[in-house]
Amino acid sequence: MTGRPVSVLVVAATLALGPAVALGFARLAYALVLAPMRADLGWSYLVAGAMNTVNAIGYLAGALLTAPLLRRVSTPRLFVGTTAATAVFLALHGLVLSDAALYVLRFASGLVSAGTLISGALLAARLVAEPRLAPSASPPASATARRAGPSAGLVLGVYYGGTGVGIVASALLVPPLLERAVAHAWQAAWLGVGTLALLAASVMAIVLRHELAQGGARVSASGSPRRTRPRALDAAMVGYVLFGLGYIGYMTFVLALLHEQGLGATSIIAFYIVLGLAVIASPWLWASLLQRARGGGAMSLLNALLAAATMLPVLSSHPLAVFLSGLLFGAVLLSAVASTTALVRHNLPEAEWGPWIGAMTIAFAGGQIVGPSLVGWVADLAGGLRAGLACSAGVLALAAIAASRQKPVAPVPA
Repeated sequence: MTGRPVSVLVVAATLALGPAVALGFARLAYALVLAPMRADLGWSYLVAGAMNTVNAIGYLAGALLTAPLLRRVSTPRLFVGTTAATAVFLALHGLVLSDAALYVLRFASGLVSAGTLISGALLAARLVAEPRLAPSASPPASATARRAGPSAGLVLGVYYGGTGVGIVASALLVPPLLERAVAHAWQAAWLGVGTLALLAASVMAIVLRHELAQGGARVSASGSPRRTRPRALDAAMVGYVLFGLGYIGYMTFVLALLHEQGLGATSIIAFYIVLGLAVIASPWLWASLLQRARGGGAMSLLNALLAAATMLPVLSSHPLAVFLSGLLFGAVLLSAVASTTALVRHNLPEAEWGPWIGAMTIAFAGGQIVGPSLVGWVADLAGGLRAGLACSAGVLALAAIAASRQKPVAPVPA
């Protein structure tokens, strides 16, 4: 490595491989293999949804464990280590056939991916407050130099937008593997996704090798005295629970709905690629909004747009409505996630970022636990997935209402 500064956006793009694995592969790639797994293993929609519910339960457990882990393990090491562990668990999906083993692996991949997302979000939130230096470089002379560069909204958007890279990569990788494999085709798909995730973890380790060698910052066990009211972000928390519940129903079942509506395989994969590309583009669409919004306005607007996108394929199976749904949903999805980190960053002192990002992640995980099984149960009850996705759209609309009640946080007087 030379003495030249490392670009903030280069590091943000490297960090974005974390969401690519933890969300794009570990959670959302499941939608691509759901139909062949359901046909091969004889699942109902409820069982298919329960697989992602178990993944979300693991994610919740991981979110609860991450805070104490960050007091013992450096943030960069936790980030790279949990990404590598996620990759291993994904590959193991391709080596088992029983529902019980798959439940265990869905849980385990959710467990470790929570560590990836929380530690990565913390690293991304700190990027605009810290210089990106090569080992031999000298610190900048002033706080102004230290903060020069892209906005926090753009950096956070790039980080979470990495999920789109995972979505597009899955859409390009999984279908050919499903077509070429003979028996239990979905197993080959999981092996391929796990291998790609391990490659991403290797790239992260190489680019972040200086941070790994230095150990990086740990979250203080005691921290600074709390300067924020404990319930200051209640409205945002409620909105985030509802967002987690609503979005995961769409992402788990939308491809199955399109298949149910008779859309061809090529069109379904094209839909998923469009959705992923929209996720990648989203940081540049919403960076300014995330930078300006101090209260819950950004989260509210983004959830309202997600509700509209979710209703489109429910109301019409026309290809134009379907692709518009994917385009809008992808353009908004991860910016809604980024809006919570931006809210924490705007309103709270840096010493509290870690605990509050962890708390937001726990709220998010709570919604995801309910979402897939709820949508699957509604679909089984109503005889199709349209009713299930309509339920998701209604929940996202409630998320928009809840988030709109979040006001900027006033510090507690000393």
